Amino acid sequence: MVERSTIYEVARRSGVSTATVSRVMDNGTGFSSATRDRVLAVANELGWVPSGSARGLARRRTGIVGLLFPDFAGEAEQESPLYVDQVIRGAERAAATAGNAVLIAATRSASGRDLAFSVASKVDGLVVMARSLTDQDLATIGQNVPVVALANRPEPASDLDRVGADNRGGTRALVDHLVDQHRCRDLVFVGGPQRSPDSMERFAGFREAMRGAGLHVRQHPDACGGFTEPGGARAVAELLEQRRLPDAIVCGNDEMAIGALGVLKRAKIKVPADVAVTGFDDIAATRHLAPPLTTVRQPMYELGQCAVKTVLARVTERSAKPHEVVLSTELVVRRSCGCRVRTQPTDNSDQKGNAA
Repeated sequence: MVERSTIYEVARRSGVSTATVSRVMDNGTGFSSATRDRVLAVANELGWVPSGSARGLARRRTGIVGLLFPDFAGEAEQESPLYVDQVIRGAERAAATAGNAVLIAATRSASGRDLAFSVASKVDGLVVMARSLTDQDLATIGQNVPVVALANRPEPASDLDRVGADNRGGTRALVDHLVDQHRCRDLVFVGGPQRSPDSMERFAGFREAMRGAGLHVRQHPDACGGFTEPGGARAVAELLEQRRLPDAIVCGNDEMAIGALGVLKRAKIKVPADVAVTGFDDIAATRHLAPPLTTVRQPMYELGQCAVKTVLARVTERSAKPHEVVLSTELVVRRSCGCRVRTQPTDNSDQKGNAA
């Protein structure tokens, strides 16, 4: 049997290190054209093709990006699985394009923390969705492996790269539309989990728009729906039990809005004639509802892509300053608010890079 050539044999015959061989094969930089030609010639002579594991050994990289998200099986309601699915799809595409794999794990309580630290030891970098880990655990892991937090926290507690959508600006544009175009004055906000950065930012945008319109500003959401369809249904049912029917129900995400629509239909309350209902995310189901849902489109797929690209960039530039990317959102106007037009783009936020 013919012995298989290795990166070490290519390096020895080329008179360079294995790291240089790896960079040449990956079309990297840091070597002369003569060195490149020599390494390629030796590799061709030996019939050597680099394997993923050989590249990882030479670069001290695994070729794997970790992705952590909250477990949906716990008692507490968590981020929408439809949202997470799109983020994962985007992350997988960006990783595959860069020649990497994605290791996906769900965290739950103390065992989730142990799992997160285990995953961190096996990957080149880690993308962590909001509330998967505490800020302290994120900071600890970030000392050993690049970490990108997938959320815009109101008060960042650690020096990490962050990727998120313009939750605040998107909700502000939505409320402005309800107030200006539909003369809504009594609006209620149905929030997600209390610790969710996305929910907090969306409620902050709601409050800013209400204040700007000279309307009553509440300190807390009118109800909590946990970002789930059953949660949204419960929240609106509680509002109806209080005999309160506002001009508009602004839900923190689409799934809660779907639950709200179901409760209102059973109560024979017409949308939008009696009350307007809106969501956030623009999941696929929203355009097929009766009535189709007015919402805010956030780039869920692009969030996953951007997070992976950011963490891979951090792998090669560990000393760079923390970076924050905020992706723009878009107001999508449909029938549930009373409009007949389909979409109305908004320029809430451009992608930007600032220190976190």
